[in-house]
Amino acid sequence: MTPEQLALIHDRAFTRQRAWSAAEFRELMAQASTRLLHRGHAFLLLRLLPPEMEILTLAVAPAARRQGLALALLDDTEALARDQGVNRLFLEVAAGNAPAVGLYIRAGFAKTGQRPAYYTHKDGTRDDALIMERVLTA
Repeated sequence: MTPEQLALIHDRAFTRQRAWSAAEFRELMAQASTRLLHRGHAFLLLRLLPPEMEILTLAVAPAARRQGLALALLDDTEALARDQGVNRLFLEVAAGNAPAVGLYIRAGFAKTGQRPAYYTHKDGTRDDALIMERVLTA
């Protein structure tokens, strides 16, 4: 996927938060530690920092939702993590994004912290970030 395609999906997926630009995706993808996983109109961008891996963003185009793509991408992430010797996955998610929080809980993530008023929405309101992690066992 190109940075422009990623930016388009991200914009459609994140209607309340500011979407990332093609330039931001291009900059992230130029970093050696960044990995991109994608399936159809969904993608997951992560940073590989063994023994940890950070999920930077996960986006599914609205028309492709409820098809299991996000969970499949999280499965792909776990497989990559194990292959790279990673034992801890972590991410931040908007506390008000109930579908995403539910997805991460179903995928085995647990809340480990919170950052107050971390995200600024397009309408100027703010939302806390939940810090979530999943420890991979052998």
